[in-house]
Amino acid sequence: MSSSCCGTKKQKLNNLTSVLCNGSVIDDHESGNKMIVRKEMCFFCFDVLYSHLHNLEPPKNPDFSNDPFPLFVTWEIGPDKQLRGCIGTFNAISLHNGLREYAVTSACSDSRFSPITMDELSKLHVSVSLLRHFEDGADYRDWEVGVHGIRIEFYNEKGNKRTATYLPEVASNQGWDVTQTIDSLLRKGGFRGLVTPEIRKNIKLTRYRSEKVSVSYQDYVNSLKNGSC
Repeated sequence: MSSSCCGTKKQKLNNLTSVLCNGSVIDDHESGNKMIVRKEMCFFCFDVLYSHLHNLEPPKNPDFSNDPFPLFVTWEIGPDKQLRGCIGTFNAISLHNGLREYAVTSACSDSRFSPITMDELSKLHVSVSLLRHFEDGADYRDWEVGVHGIRIEFYNEKGNKRTATYLPEVASNQGWDVTQTIDSLLRKGGFRGLVTPEIRKNIKLTRYRSEKVSVSYQDYVNSLKNGSC
């Protein structure tokens, strides 16, 4: 199941398939503590998006690992790195196919934004996040800002079960504490009622960590010149 779980603009807190901000969590991929994510994964995302925007044949399979992981691809634009699209999946998916799919999906199918255009390509930054170390939280407070991503399950005011998630960097980037993040995530997941201590208490929380790497379009161009991509 796919999700969008990045923040958009700074929010005022008065406020596995492709679905924004929803997803089912799987057990952590057993790969020890070795770092898996590599810049080449970001270069590959640029390859895929470039080919898509120019109607070219898709790039051949890359040389990096094709192990399955939950993953997210995030596109940002400009020197201030405004969010331009962020979608991924909590289901473990082979890295080659996963990055092919979500490089384009996050760039062109994030419902919060219009599709990325060729004119924007040179201004882009891309990040790849591989999600690992999933753990059940004891309650909604059982996670650390700046360290964990979180996924919550809750029932909305109509009694319908909903889910929502933020990647690890979202809360710290927004300057939120634990409770502010939870309240924002409830809103993002569609909760429209009054957020009370009882609502927070009944949340089921899963925390996770991510390995993240980011590159700019200029990094991508330099990699082509150096023959590393």
